[in-house]
Amino acid sequence: MRLRSDMPELNGATQWINGEVSKSDLIGNKPTLIHFWSVSCGLCKDAMPNINQFRDDYKDELNVIAVHMPRSEKDLDIDQIKEVAAEHDITQPIFVDNDHTLTDAFENEYVPAYYVFDAEGKLRHYQAGGDGMKMLTKRVNRVLGKETK
Repeated sequence: MRLRSDMPELNGATQWINGEVSKSDLIGNKPTLIHFWSVSCGLCKDAMPNINQFRDDYKDELNVIAVHMPRSEKDLDIDQIKEVAAEHDITQPIFVDNDHTLTDAFENEYVPAYYVFDAEGKLRHYQAGGDGMKMLTKRVNRVLGKETK
């Protein structure tokens, strides 16, 4: 996905966990962070406390949506996804993407991966990999119009 691209529609979920949202729910009110993860991804699990802290710190200013992107056959088990989500305190809505519908719409190849959209739904930042919360924080603050140190 290129910067300034429009957020894809959130269609094709195998299932939603923790509530369902649509693109129209997200656009127009506040920026959105969409993060891709997988139950078989150790880096994703390592990053989850940071994402949860981020979600909680910015709860009034930022939408946070998780997308579960399976990387293998065993990642398709909905019960396992729910279990890992509960273990790692993922309380934000989770789009379970067993058919890779949203993964393909985002042209995403990696987990973890982070997409920051502004309030109008334009992509402002993308990054992949376990590291980089500092950069993600900086980009989100920029989209929110906050100065960072």
